[in-house]
Amino acid sequence: MTDVVNYRSNAIVELMHMPAEEHDERWLQQALQQAIMLELATLPPYLCGLWSIEESDQNSEVFQTLHAIIFDEMSHMGLACNMLTTIGGVPHIADESVVPKYPGPLPGGVQPGLSVSLMQLSKESLDMYSRIERPDDPVVEDMEVHTSIGAFYTAILEAFRSQPELIKGTRQLTKNMSSSHGEGNDVVALNSLDAVEAAVKIIKEQGEGTAASPDNPFPGETGELAHFYSFREFFHGRRLVRVSDEPPRFDFQGDEVPMPRTFPMGTVPAGGWAQGGVPVSSDVQTELDTFNRHYSSMLRFLERAWKAEQPSTATQMLSKAIVQMVQLQEPAQNLMRTPLPDGTGKTYGPEFRYVPDEP
Repeated sequence: MTDVVNYRSNAIVELMHMPAEEHDERWLQQALQQAIMLELATLPPYLCGLWSIEESDQNSEVFQTLHAIIFDEMSHMGLACNMLTTIGGVPHIADESVVPKYPGPLPGGVQPGLSVSLMQLSKESLDMYSRIERPDDPVVEDMEVHTSIGAFYTAILEAFRSQPELIKGTRQLTKNMSSSHGEGNDVVALNSLDAVEAAVKIIKEQGEGTAASPDNPFPGETGELAHFYSFREFFHGRRLVRVSDEPPRFDFQGDEVPMPRTFPMGTVPAGGWAQGGVPVSSDVQTELDTFNRHYSSMLRFLERAWKAEQPSTATQMLSKAIVQMVQLQEPAQNLMRTPLPDGTGKTYGPEFRYVPDEP
């Protein structure tokens, strides 16, 4: 049974400090549970940014890129779940102790000092997104980096390489996503070390690029940048271009990248709007409850999908999770059109709060 570790812990930092010879099966199961929590943690802030873009600007490059990144992250979460189940672990997804809470840190102590919030797409949120994705050695804007997501996945891969016999191919879900969402985005069965190696490469390089290039090696379209560099382009409002060949150097000196128009969603306070002291009308509460109910149901169906022993049951649970996911956007945007009562001009937005299943 996979250990459940509270979302707000230093579990990843502690796992990374353990010597490599202690990266055994239990270590790997604990690490992969944290990886699943990490991938899930990126989705609510990115979705708030996407949904805040007004309909008139949904053909913009920023919208299309953010949409593609979100589907990348969904597939990364699916691959992390398959990594855990292939060694006999059980993903914990629908549990209040592991579901992300905002504002707050990333799970496991990754990127200490970073507080992740739910808010509209803005320069502030883009800076937050890029800090989530920051590689160990970016080709531009070199800054101090603590434990990165990429470094964590490298340690996970090394543990698989030292114990390939742990890979059993149990409870593997598959989902064809690459036809519409990018080259590397299929959720595939991980039945061998080669398959695990390929999955980790996709997760790392779609998010961070490589040490030599900011490009996404698994793009939806030619020339697509890795997530970190896309977010920095939008933050700076300029394209990232090569400004020197010897030595190779990149900078944000290219063409302008305009920001789309957005709903002015405020930052969701800890515990949600009402708990944060913001008056909530009955209509707003209905939208919040509807959203939180669909979100929680989606997480429960995802957990059931990876727990299912029968492939047909797993597929059915995954399909039900997707149905719940599709129903998130309408209440989210209804909230984003509803002004807060404080006169700031800001609006409500989704809380992404987990609510237990009704008995």
